[in-house]
Amino acid sequence: MEQAIKILIVEDNVIIADDMQSMLEEIGYEIVDNVIVYEQAIEVLKNNHVDLVLIDIILASDKTGIDLGKHIRENYNIPFIFVTSNSDRATVENAKTVKPNGYLVKPFEQQDLYTSIEIALSNFDYSTKEGGKEHHDDEEQLVSNSVLKDSIFVKKQHLYYRIQFEDIQFIKADNVYLEVNTLDKKFLVRSPLKDYLEKLPKNKFYRAHKSYIVNVDHIDAINSKDIMINNTLIPISKDFKEFIISAMNS
Repeated sequence: MEQAIKILIVEDNVIIADDMQSMLEEIGYEIVDNVIVYEQAIEVLKNNHVDLVLIDIILASDKTGIDLGKHIRENYNIPFIFVTSNSDRATVENAKTVKPNGYLVKPFEQQDLYTSIEIALSNFDYSTKEGGKEHHDDEEQLVSNSVLKDSIFVKKQHLYYRIQFEDIQFIKADNVYLEVNTLDKKFLVRSPLKDYLEKLPKNKFYRAHKSYIVNVDHIDAINSKDIMINNTLIPISKDFKEFIISAMNS
């Protein structure tokens, strides 16, 4: 099943932190924790799954948000956004050294926070140790590039959801969109079928037909022309039929 994006807030102004948490939860994000110092953030990251971190540059400790950003870059492959009252050139230049995936200046509105998070998630390159490479494709295409080790981000309405690879049953091409099907949900992404196949585990996902990618673990039945997944008949090519039959007999 899809999971809401998990966010860690690191902000030493408790009023601002609580306000940010309320804004984020209202949108639909899940707050893993809300902490005020570097050391607390390190512990949360060590012991919890976090998809994105919001970091105030000035914290109530000797270690700054920039120190935390450096720690994340060196130890985790996740995006983070600096949230700060300081937009002077020196602060910005210092912040740039750790390659944040966003820079949000206080005060801000809920829509500013939401937009910054979505852009950070969609632009983040999970295939490299240092994420945050900029792309210039449209937003839906960027979402399809947001791959984790065991899952992928897809967008539904106004949120990005993390879908476990094992929960994807099949993917159907529909004009310029792909329909990603799980047991009980459908998600639309904008991507060529061939490109999307390259993002999925090669030992589980195969192009069964010119318009379909299937997860072989979810195949319920097969005949001479089709396979069945979750009561859906999916046409298959001759090559894929031979592959499945060979696998069944091996």
